[in-house]
Amino acid sequence: MDQVFAPWRMDWIRREKKNPDVEDCVFCELPEWDDDRENLLVARSDHAFVLLNNYPYNPGHVMVIPREHTGDYGDLTDEQLLDHARLKQRTFAALEVALEPDGFNAGLNLGEGAGGSIGDHLHTHVVPRWHGDTNFMPVLSDTTVIVEALEETYDHLHEAFAEQDGAVVPDEESAVVFD
Repeated sequence: MDQVFAPWRMDWIRREKKNPDVEDCVFCELPEWDDDRENLLVARSDHAFVLLNNYPYNPGHVMVIPREHTGDYGDLTDEQLLDHARLKQRTFAALEVALEPDGFNAGLNLGEGAGGSIGDHLHTHVVPRWHGDTNFMPVLSDTTVIVEALEETYDHLHEAFAEQDGAVVPDEESAVVFD
């Protein structure tokens, strides 16, 4: 049996404080921080933003996160829902251009029992998939691991978002903005 060795995942599992620079909620505070690139915030709209996952399952694993702090999907207003959905559409399009995946997994982990590490601020995971990739669970047979550094993925994805209609790019270090 082939094995996939990913020791960096233990850093995530064993960390003492989940987000040491955060007072309350990382998803509420992060969009207000100064350095989008350093914080992996790649795109934003009025009511949502796109964040690269720090510990991705695959290159391009992002989260589309409403700005509204809630763990209940029913709490989002129609305007927030539409903005979140449109930003997900833009995310799929940017990932297709940037990484050319064979497909996607997308979904919400709602509530702590669903397995998400942040249960009180909903977010949609979007994971690009390729034939023969690592999947979400440990793989038991032949596996091809697709590896790319977060910084490289950020650059590819930032460029793909920037090419979309309505995109505003304040500077190289800032997330792409959609009105």
